[in-house]
Amino acid sequence: MQRAIREALYAGAIALGLFVLFIGLKTGQNISNELVLTTRWGLLATVVIATAAGRFLYVAYGQPFLANQKIADVATGLLPDSVATRFFRLPYFIAAIVIAALLLVLASSLDGLLGPGLAGYARFVRALAIIYALASVLFYFRTFIHAHFSALGITALMFYPIIVVLSLALYGGSMAAGFQGSLKWVDNYGIQILIYVMLAWGLNIVVGLAGLLDLGYVAFYAVGAYAYALLGTHYGLSFWILLPAAGAMAAFWGVLLGFPVLRLRGDYLAIVTLAFGEIIRLVLINWREVTNGSSGISGIPKVTFFGLVSFNVSDPNYIAKVLNIATSSAYYKIFLYYLILGLCLLTAFVTIRLRRMPVGRAWEALREDEIACRSLGINTTTTKLTAFATGAMFGGFAGSFFAARQGFVSPESFVFLESAIILAIVVLGGMGSLVGIAVAALVMIGGTEALRELDFLKQVFGPDFTPELYRMLLFGMAMVIVMLWKPRGFVGSREPTAFLKERRAVSSSFTKEGHG
Repeated sequence: MQRAIREALYAGAIALGLFVLFIGLKTGQNISNELVLTTRWGLLATVVIATAAGRFLYVAYGQPFLANQKIADVATGLLPDSVATRFFRLPYFIAAIVIAALLLVLASSLDGLLGPGLAGYARFVRALAIIYALASVLFYFRTFIHAHFSALGITALMFYPIIVVLSLALYGGSMAAGFQGSLKWVDNYGIQILIYVMLAWGLNIVVGLAGLLDLGYVAFYAVGAYAYALLGTHYGLSFWILLPAAGAMAAFWGVLLGFPVLRLRGDYLAIVTLAFGEIIRLVLINWREVTNGSSGISGIPKVTFFGLVSFNVSDPNYIAKVLNIATSSAYYKIFLYYLILGLCLLTAFVTIRLRRMPVGRAWEALREDEIACRSLGINTTTTKLTAFATGAMFGGFAGSFFAARQGFVSPESFVFLESAIILAIVVLGGMGSLVGIAVAALVMIGGTEALRELDFLKQVFGPDFTPELYRMLLFGMAMVIVMLWKPRGFVGSREPTAFLKERRAVSSSFTKEGHG
């Protein structure tokens, strides 16, 4: 108990030192454009107290509990029930279903019954009940899900827009309400996450398979986006022509980046790739005659279904006119969802096939030990260039799709922070693991998007509190937690591409930290 109190005080002091300038003080401007300093000592005190209390509870109760979980019962010789088994029990699951159903039925009258303040808390409780019910289902069927995870995941992704539209249609009472209400869920939680999945899978070829630390991957993302934006607006070329063109152009720049850094490794390679990403961004800002500078490029044409069906209302082959259905902007978002899903599956298929080919095994040999790789007769120059080019190509594909989805691109969309987020997803998911990276993207990007729904927090921290502004803080906390509990990411083991007689997963305990 004394150690818990001492560490809680240390944690509170550290939190105070870290957050006094970030949370305790806020800068703004008044009507005369003068700098105004606003203090938020109450919010700072809340954060410090919560940090100290969390550390106290963990040291005083959490660590002893985890230690007792490893001690078998003397009489039975069995280990205690796991935390998950105690947490996910049938009575709790039934209670969560009842609470969620009740709050869903009363959704339209919550403000009148409880008032605006308590209604926000009720919606938060409803969300927690739904999440708990879904987590319980996943826990009870975990063996089946683990055995068929890829097939179940692809099936869920295929039917996700349909489920969203039908659920909202039942909730709103009409199909029009279902399509219109699905815009946010399909775009923000579907397309947005899949874009980062594709980017992370592309970077995984460079970082996870070849072991080349790339901090400028967003540059290839920008090259693909601007390639489609410039060629599409100036020459009116189709997306289906410009998609491979953008990938080829990004791959070309990947080769150009690969040549100067062939002899660099580790931190030196990271610095050069970081500089490359900044060079591309500064060129986009300053080359005004071509890129329009910081103003960006607008009016980027939409994607059509191979020219047969259009998504512009004024076109004669607009999808609603062709199929004789009601007009809705949701059709284009759903089409884009399936398009980026197809691009993600293409990225995964190519990555899996390349890993089983000689070039993929050369990447893995390069990652493990470059000197040994060279001694085996592998051309490390060609191996590095193919890794950079292949990863950059998928970044260009994602960039062209991003430009088509947004209809507008500017250099502000391709800052270093994007490269850091993509690299963090690769590391958190487990370098070399496609499934782990997809889960990491779902958790990190979906979690930050979910912050926009937490309006009830304004009742706690005041009307000026904006939850989404704290997304990077939560992102960093999640990274620290994962690195402490799962230092090799969500997926800590992997299957080798070459094996003798029987395929076995390679545990992280057999490889040195930072390698393999």
